[in-house]
Amino acid sequence: MSANLPPEIPPGALDDQTAARLEALIEEEEGAQNRFSGWLGWVGTGVALAMALFHLWAAWDIVPTTTLRFVHVGFAMALGFLLFPVARRFRHRFMPWDWALLAAGIYVTWYLIAGGDDLLDRYVFPEPMDLVIGWILVVLVLEVTRRATGWVMPVVAGLFMLYAFFGNLLPPPWRHQGYGTERLIPHLTITLDGIFGTAVDVSASLIILFTIYGAILQLSGAGKFFVDFSFSATGGKATSAGRTVVLSSFLLGGPSGSGVATTVTLGTVAWPMMRRVGYRPDDAGGLLAAGGLGAIISPPVLGAAAFLIAEYLKIGYLEVLRMAAVPTVLYYASLLFMVELDQRRIGAQHAKAGTEREVIPVESPWALTKKYGFHFTSLLAIVVFMVLGYSPTLSVLYAMVVAVLLSFLRRESALWPRKLVEALASGAVQSVGIAATCACAGIIVGVITLTGLGLKFSEIAIQAAGGNLVVTALYTALIVWIVGLAVPVTASYIICAVVAAPALIKLGVPDYAAHMFVFYYAVLSEVSPPTALSPFAAAAITGAGPYRTTLQAWKYTLPAFVLPFVFVTDPDGVGLLLAFKPGMGWGDVVLQVFLAAAGLAALSAACQGFARRAMAGWERIGFAIAGVLMIFPALIEAAFGNAVPAPHWIGVVLGAVLLALQWRGEAKPATA
Repeated sequence: MSANLPPEIPPGALDDQTAARLEALIEEEEGAQNRFSGWLGWVGTGVALAMALFHLWAAWDIVPTTTLRFVHVGFAMALGFLLFPVARRFRHRFMPWDWALLAAGIYVTWYLIAGGDDLLDRYVFPEPMDLVIGWILVVLVLEVTRRATGWVMPVVAGLFMLYAFFGNLLPPPWRHQGYGTERLIPHLTITLDGIFGTAVDVSASLIILFTIYGAILQLSGAGKFFVDFSFSATGGKATSAGRTVVLSSFLLGGPSGSGVATTVTLGTVAWPMMRRVGYRPDDAGGLLAAGGLGAIISPPVLGAAAFLIAEYLKIGYLEVLRMAAVPTVLYYASLLFMVELDQRRIGAQHAKAGTEREVIPVESPWALTKKYGFHFTSLLAIVVFMVLGYSPTLSVLYAMVVAVLLSFLRRESALWPRKLVEALASGAVQSVGIAATCACAGIIVGVITLTGLGLKFSEIAIQAAGGNLVVTALYTALIVWIVGLAVPVTASYIICAVVAAPALIKLGVPDYAAHMFVFYYAVLSEVSPPTALSPFAAAAITGAGPYRTTLQAWKYTLPAFVLPFVFVTDPDGVGLLLAFKPGMGWGDVVLQVFLAAAGLAALSAACQGFARRAMAGWERIGFAIAGVLMIFPALIEAAFGNAVPAPHWIGVVLGAVLLALQWRGEAKPATA
């Protein structure tokens, strides 16, 4: 069992050196896994299969909450210590300390389950053995998280624990009374407010099911079909490469669930076409990374953090999908704007060189759909079941059954028992990193709730912003972005949901809007160094510099990430989340969508420096101002008060005037 490259990469598509670099980047996100053969390989597959089957059974039958969470973390520790080495130089070898840690994880899990209600009842006055087990559990969680995701998350959790122990030594407003082992360790390891808190609950009841579902779709060939369909639907031309990236990244979001894996899958197919049409390596890498980023925010699966939104807000997952629908469409609309401007900017190269644009033979979209269109049914089944009233847990379970049954419509996609076992085991292995991250984040959240840090932090943020909502939103975005530089998307959302979101809620922002704001900025960690793994993977494919590629990824994603400010600073902006405040109707929602789309188009033109023709510097500034006025009028109102009336419509008029000036005379594409 190993962290192989995604199955959509055709044999020979990459040279060995590039493939090795990509595998290293995927391992950086998902952990460097052992490749065992023989009986150890069978043991690893058996444990992973047992984990998958247990959670499938828990989705069907009733399993006590505490048992489900304890067993989930226990399986994550067992698989983590079995499949992830303590260091890279010990890969593919199961060392004595791995045996010891694996045994310790099994014993701790048994102790927690056997303790039952008696263990929970005595957390205020724990027995000495409870404290010993608690310390062992904390160390095991930190170590398995380090193995699966790297050093950063465990170090951050350790710093939070130090804050809990020694907060009485800090100056106000950070000071608290300080907590000893007898109070902190049971809070983190026995109650449902620490390691086994909300994040692990969501991981155990939903996230693992969706990772298994994604693995089933991948092994049934859904990912390959979505890429082929996207390429065919966009014309089969090299000039359609950018559109292919945008469309296929949306379709791949469900079965992949990983920004890096989506970037790699798209890159190996689209980069040769993008190179032929004239994309520079860093431009192409930036677009590929932006497409991979889109996979995390694409319904019906979204990223793991989306399940946490539903749990924190106590709403149905279908509600989260509804709120994410319009922002996702606008994100891809922004990418399409950028792609079309790219095509205009570099499309004259073929004409200038006197060459014909290449047409690549592909099957028609209708022919592909007749053969493999059942994969669309598999992808939509989750939403259909939820609309019919089933819980998200049962919906994904039934969707798996649908996907498995439909796979037998084609011989090459059929999930016979051996292939199905591989899919179930692969899904369980993919969930280990997320489960470890959620358990480790539980340590952080437990400290925050015990010490009251979340409330203190929100008060500090509001005071620093002078009580101004716009400034508080800017501070919150900066905080989430900085946290996202160091930790994965899921961990970034968990931390900031309890630290940063309350500040916005206190200033009157609806809780769902505040959490969606935090979620979208947490996603930025996928394209932000030092954890900019998607751009780094794209750079490995295109041969560009990783940091130049990261800057280009920022360029492609920048317009869309101005959008979340609409949720929190404009009272009517919640219309983009398909939420309605008193007095709002569908007409207001349509107006908000129009203004947002027009603003994104203006910002895209400003970022590209091109619309109908190449722009002068003052035109780029003008389009940028028009975009901000349409998307983020509250920023203008905060800066100038009521001195600028109706900033929305000023932006519309300014954008229209600048566009009219662009249409004057002949279109003159800029040189690449």
